[in-house]
Amino acid sequence: MSYWTQLSPAQLGKYADYLSRLLFARSGMDVYLPEIDDKGIDFVIRTKKGTFFEIQCKARRQLNYSFIEKTKFPISPARYLCLLLFLNREKENPEIYLIPSTVWLTPNALFVDRKYEGKKSHPEWGLQFSKKNMPLLKPFLVTSLIQEGDGHSLKPI
Repeated sequence: MSYWTQLSPAQLGKYADYLSRLLFARSGMDVYLPEIDDKGIDFVIRTKKGTFFEIQCKARRQLNYSFIEKTKFPISPARYLCLLLFLNREKENPEIYLIPSTVWLTPNALFVDRKYEGKKSHPEWGLQFSKKNMPLLKPFLVTSLIQEGDGHSLKPI
């Protein structure tokens, strides 16, 4: 059984944040941390070409619904969600996905837009996980988007 199974949700989130920052640094990109995390940005990366990307990091151990309030994750070509799925208790490392915020411009079964107009809940961008929807996530697997040691760019999606 993997060590991360014993971590609390807060510890797992912090671990996922560190692991994803290490991934970008290892690929040759610069990683910058905000002094205050009040805008939904966990860290910023800069490619060797000088392009900046804002990254929000989330970790999940189960395929259940997950969301980000729209106010904390505005759609922008420079805003990405780094999603770490810790699903296999036998594996040490999670599956890591890098999802551009722009995918929510065309919602589907996985990437959902919850407007909640006239309701108490705040509008949110959702991830409706299910075994059926998982193939929709595959194109965002981080190994297909970042070339290790390259550090020049994220591959276009």
